[in-house]
Amino acid sequence: MESNRRTFIKSLSAASALVATETIAKPFGAPAYIPNLMKISPNDKIRFATIGMGIQGNFDTQSALRNPDVELVGCADLYTGRLEHAKTAYGKDKDLFTTRDYREILARPDIDAVIVVVPDHWHDHITIAALKAGKNVYCEKPMVQHLSEGKAVIDAWKKSGKTMQVGSQRISSAAFKEAKRLVEAGEIGQINYIESNNDRFNAIGAWNYSIPPDASTQTVDWDRFLGDAPKRPFDEKRFFRWRNYKDYGTGVAGDLFIHLITGVHFVTNTLGPTRIYSSGNLAYWKDGRDVPDVMSCIMDYPKTDQHEAFQMVLRVNFANAGKINDVTRIIGNEGQIEFSENNLIMTKKKLPIAPGYGGYDSFFTFTEPVQQEFVKKYDAQYPPDTRTAEPVKEIRFEAPKNDDPSAKHFADFFDNVRKGSQGTLEDPVFGFRAAAPVLACNESYFEQKVVHWDPVTMTQQHPITKETTSKPMAEKKSTAKKA
Repeated sequence: MESNRRTFIKSLSAASALVATETIAKPFGAPAYIPNLMKISPNDKIRFATIGMGIQGNFDTQSALRNPDVELVGCADLYTGRLEHAKTAYGKDKDLFTTRDYREILARPDIDAVIVVVPDHWHDHITIAALKAGKNVYCEKPMVQHLSEGKAVIDAWKKSGKTMQVGSQRISSAAFKEAKRLVEAGEIGQINYIESNNDRFNAIGAWNYSIPPDASTQTVDWDRFLGDAPKRPFDEKRFFRWRNYKDYGTGVAGDLFIHLITGVHFVTNTLGPTRIYSSGNLAYWKDGRDVPDVMSCIMDYPKTDQHEAFQMVLRVNFANAGKINDVTRIIGNEGQIEFSENNLIMTKKKLPIAPGYGGYDSFFTFTEPVQQEFVKKYDAQYPPDTRTAEPVKEIRFEAPKNDDPSAKHFADFFDNVRKGSQGTLEDPVFGFRAAAPVLACNESYFEQKVVHWDPVTMTQQHPITKETTSKPMAEKKSTAKKA
């Protein structure tokens, strides 16, 4: 298989070179698409490329490589220094293809899959282009930057027949899977409330990442980075700290709420909320960013066949100087589950059938004859065995020390690539149903309104008539992306 594949690739080298040359010669034209002509044998290596070699791009690449029978063959990034670093880190024993033009990656027939780890405003465009080019796609969260972009990605995925996984890796952890099992088994009864938070208090955690001294228009492809974002002169902070700006990122909602809500959707089998409202402010990191560093959001989830109606509250605080304990807490009428990526605590507590009387109760305000009559009726209605609650139970779960959620998330992706299946753990439909509520958080925050959402049809609704609308989260993006 290996030699035949190499021969096939070699035979296409001239055509590939021609496509790449034409792409470079016409940098602002439409990308050239080459159909994926090769089927992947279960015994063959999956060859992938990473588009975006920043912090998460490197972590994702390393996680992917912790799986057997996969090989990194190419990298794309808009900063030359990262491409040079990639050659050192991943290409010591081979020629690693690197480019500042992601379309050259898509034009290579020897690449089976791409990992898309770029600023959020590029997610939909590169993902759609990759699917049209016949590539399997692993796209980092959030899948899209605006509510209006989700269905186009889903449509492109369905038409392509390719495998796609959205990268919110925590749901592949052992603790999240155990939480899901406990909820489905009815261990905490009917869910009524969920709260989840992710706080930080340090500069790097607040996205003030290090900027290389050689950052300039010579080492950075600034125009390509901007894409369809507003045009402005080169700004190294906006390039290397893009999460701080709503032109390119999705703020704390898209970076951190998305992990929290993805976990909740996975554990509870919910489709999403119908009402979203958020508030917050820029409390500490007043460094030129235009997104909040403190945000809370309330979401209303309707009753479905999978669960009762419940409320969810999310919070991120980048200015938390106190004790930080980032957990998700799912509360039911028979207990609660408190979990993070590595561990879980379930507390079971059921009320007795009998309500009891006395103490801070109106019983003492009755006259003595009425009290006697009350006790007589109470004893007849509630026999002794209904008056004692079950003992409180606490069950703890610790993830195995070798649990590797990121590598396992990629394992699910690669397994489905080999099978030619679209049934990943976090496919684009799941990914958009998780992304849409957090993008609605941003719309609620910046426009100071309640956002109404239909989680079944994945469509935003008018707040009064509930009629569907195609109005995007904030400023409507152009559908044409500057390549």
